[in-house]
Amino acid sequence: MAKIYRTIARIVPKFAKKKIKSFLIYSNLLVDHEIFIGFVTIISLLLGISLGFFVGTIFKLPFWIPFIAVTVLTNLIVYFWLLFMVDKKARVIEESLPDALQLMTSNLRAGMTPEKALLLSARPEFGPLKTEIDIVGKKVALGKSIAHALTEMAARVRSKRLVRAVELITSGLQSGGNLANLLDTTSNTLREQYLVDKKIKAGVTMYVMFIFSIAAFISPIVLGLISFLVEVLQASFSSVDIPDGIGSLPINIGQVSISPEFLVAFLISFIIINAFMASLLLGLISKGKQRQGIKYFIPMSVIAIPLFFIVRISIRNLFGGLFGL
Repeated sequence: MAKIYRTIARIVPKFAKKKIKSFLIYSNLLVDHEIFIGFVTIISLLLGISLGFFVGTIFKLPFWIPFIAVTVLTNLIVYFWLLFMVDKKARVIEESLPDALQLMTSNLRAGMTPEKALLLSARPEFGPLKTEIDIVGKKVALGKSIAHALTEMAARVRSKRLVRAVELITSGLQSGGNLANLLDTTSNTLREQYLVDKKIKAGVTMYVMFIFSIAAFISPIVLGLISFLVEVLQASFSSVDIPDGIGSLPINIGQVSISPEFLVAFLISFIIINAFMASLLLGLISKGKQRQGIKYFIPMSVIAIPLFFIVRISIRNLFGGLFGL
């Protein structure tokens, strides 16, 4: 199977494979990137074929439309899942970094060497940071310099703050300056930045709730009403009696070519796209990164799509008889 996966992975562009490879390194997933890409490609194609027939039959759409949509959506889900794993690891490390630097500072002031001070600063509650420090310790024990091992650690984490901290440690080791005071100042600065980020997050909570409400509740309700209104207009136009004199004019009032199935499929697609764009906006507002808002996409879609059908069916049952629907 590995050969099949690698063969399938050849159709993927090189820049995409390079990107996925870096994500796998950042997220500590010990798997060959070509095998991973080939596996995901096969799964996405199989899902596209199976769901393409199913969705196409229900909504009376050509096979290629749901096939392409499901295939692309599957790959996007995997891509954003990897992004989430990468950012989660970086976020946890950045939260633990000030405490780790503070412990290292205390160890240095207690008379320990920088190597021992770093290794003893790892705590189980630090999570991924402890794992990375343990890897550094193993490499140092095998003869690699601590500066080189720390640089490799920074390359495995997608965090600018960690890179800066590693640069400070390595420069302090090379210059022979007062490393303890330098790390102490860096630790306090990082902690202040973290507190500022929390205050900003608390300040934008109202905007997050407002955008979430619009995408998950208000939009599907309005679109449910619009779908009923279109059916009413369609029924009204189809029942209009056109005089014989007007029939010769190049105006066709009595025919509306939009089918209810196409309208529902279009509105559901709009709801999904609207939820996706809203999730990106929420991530940009709350976290400063658009991809951080992807976690809101599925909850908004799960709420919005059933709500659309509930509003549509309820309005149709209440007022459909008045318009002959």
